[in-house]
Amino acid sequence: MTDPSATPAMPGPLDAQARPAACQNCGAPLLGPHCYQCGQPVSGLVRHFSSIIGDALDTILNIDARVFRTLWPLLARPGYLTCEYFAGRRVRYVSPVRLFVFLSILTFFVARLTINIPGDAVHFDSNDAIGRATTVAQVERLRDTAIASVARGRQDAKQRVPGLDARLAVAQTAIRAKADRRIAELTGAAARGEPPPESKPEIMFDGKPWDPKTHPLALQWLPDFGNDWLNRQVARAESNIARMQRDPSLFKDAALSAIPSTLFVLLPVFALMLEILYVFKRRLYMEHLIVALHSHAFLCLSLLLVFLAMALRQWLAPASGALHSLLGLVEGVLFAWMPLYLLLMQKRVYGQGWPMTLTKYAVLGLSYTILLSLGAAFTIIASLVSA
Repeated sequence: MTDPSATPAMPGPLDAQARPAACQNCGAPLLGPHCYQCGQPVSGLVRHFSSIIGDALDTILNIDARVFRTLWPLLARPGYLTCEYFAGRRVRYVSPVRLFVFLSILTFFVARLTINIPGDAVHFDSNDAIGRATTVAQVERLRDTAIASVARGRQDAKQRVPGLDARLAVAQTAIRAKADRRIAELTGAAARGEPPPESKPEIMFDGKPWDPKTHPLALQWLPDFGNDWLNRQVARAESNIARMQRDPSLFKDAALSAIPSTLFVLLPVFALMLEILYVFKRRLYMEHLIVALHSHAFLCLSLLLVFLAMALRQWLAPASGALHSLLGLVEGVLFAWMPLYLLLMQKRVYGQGWPMTLTKYAVLGLSYTILLSLGAAFTIIASLVSA
């Protein structure tokens, strides 16, 4: 028999048969596993641990299903995911932002692991052959050859390109100065009984090597603290250039790690270019941004497959025969598929005729290629400073 004076028992964990009819947070009637008014889920953490594990597994499996439903259309069906998104069928696929961020980071992480740069492949000085010379005779021979080549260019420039002769004269002066400095380094090392010193990279301004005291970078329109900051960055770049020439993988890793953020910055610009080209389509800017996200996600996925094929080819070696050739064919097909895919995607999403689509595709491709080149150059410069 129940004791009426006993303390009431605390409510146990909620199960499927004991769900409340109203939200315990705001009191609104419940129509599903979440409150439509405040968003609080019906099932919290105060329940059986086995049910929490089951929910976690269900979430993981659901994400996996969405990934597989997303990646194949992204790779093989141009414009399909974008049209599905515009039609309102979004929950079955990975969101465009998550898709692009995940693929871009994964792609260039794999690139860092698979791309190898030979030890002598990175040189930042156009006259580096003089800097690498180990004897005075080599320096003099290289100096004379370079000066003679510039002299021939000056003869042609006097007749064809006004003003170029003066710039070539500055180049000759820079070559002589470079040779003189290298000869002094070699002579001093020989006098001390030391081996030939390694060449040091030089950053040139106004035809002369940069020096923080004797020849600093000074922009007239900048205040003194601005020029001081610039010269500190030049000093860091000079130090990093020397490190990267000794270990080119540092340059590769710095550049590849910066590319995803560069692409993310350029995405809104790409969408703006689509907005301008298709202004009479009266689409929202966010629709063009979805097109940009899916386009860039596709390019990242294709490059990821290319990098994986390259890595597998390097691992197999040419002796593997047919499989090695097949992987090379896969790389070629992927590179050919990229521009064709983007053209077909543009045609399917915007629905214009082929002449207009081809014209806009060419304008967009040329403009964005220039923009990407500038972005890549900025990324390389930033890598030299921050590596």
